[in-house]
Amino acid sequence: MIKKILISFVLAFFVLSLKAAPETQPVASATDTLSFIQHVEVWYENNTNYFSITVLMACESSILPVPSEMVIPPAVYVAMTPGSKLSIFWIIIFGTIGALIGASFNYLMSMWLGRFVVYKFADSKVGKLFLLNSEKIKHAEAYFNEHGKTSTFVGRFIPVVRHLISIPAGLARMNYLNFLLYTALGAGLWNCALALLGYFAGRNSALINKYSHELSYAFLVIGAILLVWLIVKTIRKKK
Repeated sequence: MIKKILISFVLAFFVLSLKAAPETQPVASATDTLSFIQHVEVWYENNTNYFSITVLMACESSILPVPSEMVIPPAVYVAMTPGSKLSIFWIIIFGTIGALIGASFNYLMSMWLGRFVVYKFADSKVGKLFLLNSEKIKHAEAYFNEHGKTSTFVGRFIPVVRHLISIPAGLARMNYLNFLLYTALGAGLWNCALALLGYFAGRNSALINKYSHELSYAFLVIGAILLVWLIVKTIRKKK
């Protein structure tokens, strides 16, 4: 979970740095004085739409390291800005559709490839690029075996298990319609909870903008600490 957030944080910082770079103009633009948090807001406002929400949530429910916490809450925050064409209701709907697409990919992939290939892929170099390993798959499979088909509903609220619970469902060849139903219910409720976070943030947008520079420094410090922690952990693991 921490690795997923860290990777997304680094990618977001890189994209925002490129977007915030001054153009070849002698006069500085108005966005040069924006804080990192405000650059994030501008980036989300310019790039958030129902299609991007669906794609990102599909990635989040597959094996790609895209945290849903960095998709739904910011989208709802954008929806609450004056003049926005986004609707909180449709954000939840398209976010849930994306989750179904990503979960179905995991389900079908696991069902067709089988346990041996899935575990081999998880421990491969490519699998590690997606932050996978056999221990995570085993954990998700053990949870599925213990709780049965309802685990595809409850598992949507559990970190690590959330985006991997569809793999053991596919390995067990769970009834696909039941899988879709439980996944839709779990993902829908989870998206509603995330939407609430975005709603409360939107209600306090004036306060966030007031202290945006302080919050930016705090996020940068947290990102640096996470990066150092990840490097140290990787070095220790290799030793």
